[in-house]
Amino acid sequence: MSVPRTPLAAALEHGPLVLDGGLSNQLEAQGCDLSDELWSARLLADDPGQIEAAHTAYARAGARVLITSSYQATYEGFAHRGLGHEEATALLRRSVGLARMAAERAAAERAAVEGAEAGRAEARGSAVEPMAAGRAAVERAEAGRAAVEGAEAERAAIEEAEAGRAEAGQTDPGGAGGGGDVGHVGGGAAGSVWVAASVGPYGAMLADGSEYRGRYGLSVAELTRFHRPRIEALAAAGPDALALETVPDADEAAAMLSAVEGCGVPVWLSYSIAGETTRAGQPLRDAFALAAGVDQVIAVGVNCCEPGDADRAVEIAAGITGKPVVVYPNSGEEWDAAARSWRGRSTFDPGRVRAWRDAGARLIGGCCRVGPERIAELAAVVRSH
Repeated sequence: MSVPRTPLAAALEHGPLVLDGGLSNQLEAQGCDLSDELWSARLLADDPGQIEAAHTAYARAGARVLITSSYQATYEGFAHRGLGHEEATALLRRSVGLARMAAERAAAERAAVEGAEAGRAEARGSAVEPMAAGRAAVERAEAGRAAVEGAEAERAAIEEAEAGRAEAGQTDPGGAGGGGDVGHVGGGAAGSVWVAASVGPYGAMLADGSEYRGRYGLSVAELTRFHRPRIEALAAAGPDALALETVPDADEAAAMLSAVEGCGVPVWLSYSIAGETTRAGQPLRDAFALAAGVDQVIAVGVNCCEPGDADRAVEIAAGITGKPVVVYPNSGEEWDAAARSWRGRSTFDPGRVRAWRDAGARLIGGCCRVGPERIAELAAVVRSH
């Protein structure tokens, strides 16, 4: 597996990067059933190809940062499905590998297209050696196709190795490509796609909606003990960052920041909010301040919230922390838990990117119900400014 040569934090210094959108809605669009309590994490074991396909759809749409399918993946949740600790570790690490393979596939496809376009441009502009220009175009296109085929071959080899280990009763020590020796993609940040390993809140494991309330009745120390094992497993898989996301409670944020200490991977901290407070009711100023002096935190912000609420939150996060801001709200529709359906209309407007960027946002994308088409629109706005 290859990782970007430029660290994510350094890339943010040069301007905003586009995040992906909602993984669950893309998986549903692909025909996946997510009614299980493990939600999208179930597919890590049952149908990992669907997860890779969803990541690829967002990378093709222009996302430069892919968030893994580990949001609801926990040791406790997998244990309820009868999976042991080693099996759960392998699945957590696989989530990083699947996103990395999707990033490589999209980069290879992009290189093939750009090579062909450059060759055609040379052919049009060359009056002396049109045949040589044409040959150059063919060579570039063939190189791009070879890169795509190489990614396909690597994925097939990984799947074959996993099947062999499964038959031998062994677990996957590195997931679908995480950990171990890693190469680099050349050229610095240009064209790179980074991978952020999702670390969802404690309430996501409960699968009862408490992730949007917080206040679980657990101490900071208890929450730290819950989060640390899977953070260690995800960090070992070699993501570019950990996304501490959809955090409803400042107390849980404190626990998560404690749990990531010493893991060796940069993180962003992203709250789920209502107005200018966390879902648990704490002022955002106080919640963001927890990360203000933490060097490991490369961005602070909000996700899984109303697009309108994100406007003021971006300003507060930038003002309190002085760090780059991460923002990826929902579509604006409302989830009816009783009817298990979405209601209302989408208020997600890619045009908001300009105001978010001007206020300090550097990681910008979408969450629930924001699909590849909207991410493509958002990416076009970012490119044009």
